[in-house]
Amino acid sequence: MATKQAPARTVLGIKQPKSSDAALLNIPPIQPTTLLNDNQRRELFQFMLRAREFDLAMIRLYRQGRAFGGVYSQIGNEATSVGSASALGANDALFPMHRNVGAHFVRGQDLQSLLLNFLAREGSMMRGTDGTGHYADVEKKIFGNVSHLGAMIPVAAGYVMAAAMRGEDTVAMTYIGDGGAQTGEFHEAMNFAAVQKLPLVLIIENNQYAYSTPNSEEFACERLSDRAVGYGCFGETIDGTDVERVYESCVHAVNRARTERIPSIIETITMRMRGHAEHDDAGYVPREVLEHWETRDPIARYEQFLVKRGVITQAEIATLRTQLAEEMNRTIDYVVEKPFPAAEEGRKLVFVE
Repeated sequence: MATKQAPARTVLGIKQPKSSDAALLNIPPIQPTTLLNDNQRRELFQFMLRAREFDLAMIRLYRQGRAFGGVYSQIGNEATSVGSASALGANDALFPMHRNVGAHFVRGQDLQSLLLNFLAREGSMMRGTDGTGHYADVEKKIFGNVSHLGAMIPVAAGYVMAAAMRGEDTVAMTYIGDGGAQTGEFHEAMNFAAVQKLPLVLIIENNQYAYSTPNSEEFACERLSDRAVGYGCFGETIDGTDVERVYESCVHAVNRARTERIPSIIETITMRMRGHAEHDDAGYVPREVLEHWETRDPIARYEQFLVKRGVITQAEIATLRTQLAEEMNRTIDYVVEKPFPAAEEGRKLVFVE
C-alpha cells in the first residue's frame, strides 16, 4: 500500500504540488531494473523517440492548418506511456488517453494508421469523424478514450470482468490525468474493481495541471495513490520520467492483477510541457516550473543513461533520430495527399446497416 509522504515544499521559489515530493524532485539517477536486458532498453528508447517525433510533427501540422481537431502533446510523458504499455502481455487490453501515443506504438500500431486517423483522411479508423486517439483497434486490443475524462475506467473494468467470465486471462491497463482523477467515475470504477477483484491497472498521469488548474486546487490528499487504501487495492507513486522505474512498477502491477486479482493505482509524477492542447499557450504555468522540469526530460535522461551504460552510442542515436524523422516525413507526405472521406462515411459508425 502507499506510504505517507513528506509535506509539500518549495522548489525554485514555487510551491510544488503535494504529489511532487522531495525524493522525486531531487532527480535521482535512473536505476537499471533487472527485468530488462539491453536490447529491450534500446526498444524502449526507440519507442520514446518515435513518440516525441510524432508529437513534434503534429505540432507542425497544427501550425500549418493541416491537423484535424485538437493536438494533445505527450512531451514530457513518454516514459510513462512507453514504460507502462510495455508491461502488458499480448492478450492484455490497453485503454489509452490522449497523451499516450507512445503506448500505441508499443502495442504495434503503425505510423500510417495513426496519421490517417489524426489527419482524418480517407481510410482512417474513425472514417474521418475524429482527429485524435478516439478509436478502437480490436485486433491490437487498443480501445481509445472518449472525451468525457474518467469514463473509460469503468469501461476497462467491465472489459476485464467480461473477459474473466469468458475464462480469458486478460489484464486491462487504462490511464487518467490528475484532473480526471477527481471525477465520480474514477471512484466508482476503482471501488467496483477492488470489490470484484478485477485485473485492472490504472495509471494516474499526474502532470501537475488539469488544463489550467494546478494540483493545489484539485485535491487535498498528499498523493493520489493514497486513495488505494480506501478502495482496498494497491497504490504507489513513482517518478514518471524514469522509464525503467515505470516499467518495473507496471510489470509488478500487471502480475499482481493477473495472479492475485488485486487492482493497482500507479501515480506517475510528470509534467505537461505543452499546453492542454496546441491552442493553449500554457501561460498560467510559471516559467521557473517549466525550466525545472526540463531538467527531467525523460528522453534526455534515458539517452544519457544508455550512453553511459554502453547500450547505444551517440552516433547510433543520431542515425536513429534521422531515420525516424525521415519515416515521419515520408508518411506525412503520403497521408496529406489522401482525400477526406465522403460525408456519408460519418454515419457508418453511428447506425447499424
